[in-house]
Amino acid sequence: MLETERLTLSPLSYRDSEFILELVNEPAFIRFIGDRHVRTLEDAKEYLRKGPIESYELNGFGLCLVGRKDDQAPLGMCGLVKREAFEYPDLGFAFLEKYWANGYAHESSLAMIDHAANELGLKRIIAIADADNRSSISLLHKLGFHFEHMVCMPGETKELCRYARDI
Repeated sequence: MLETERLTLSPLSYRDSEFILELVNEPAFIRFIGDRHVRTLEDAKEYLRKGPIESYELNGFGLCLVGRKDDQAPLGMCGLVKREAFEYPDLGFAFLEKYWANGYAHESSLAMIDHAANELGLKRIIAIADADNRSSISLLHKLGFHFEHMVCMPGETKELCRYARDI
């Protein structure tokens, strides 16, 4: 588990299925990240199994649950994703819309970048963002990422912005 002044970042587990069901069905998540076709608690458990939980086992890292320290409220997720299409891990984050504009994504991303450099020994990470997602792009710039080029995810036709940061 990672901690910041206001937040905890902990591995996602099946007990987070209800939260995941809510998060991945928010309009902004579907618009900017994509529809993950998670409609039931069983779908959420499968999303967790094939995503974060498998990533912890295979890579030693993955997306983490971001919770607020003072009341343990689940706010979003932040972490590193290793995609076959890319040579470097990808910083990802998503938060419930009701918690936007509180600095939670910035704070948790900084903690994850520090963890990537100091605990995982990574030298470079990337981030992928929808060109229309101005909030995420602004955050990536604040985090020290720079635009590299446009990319398409395997099996997709929509181009996304690829950012990178040496750490």
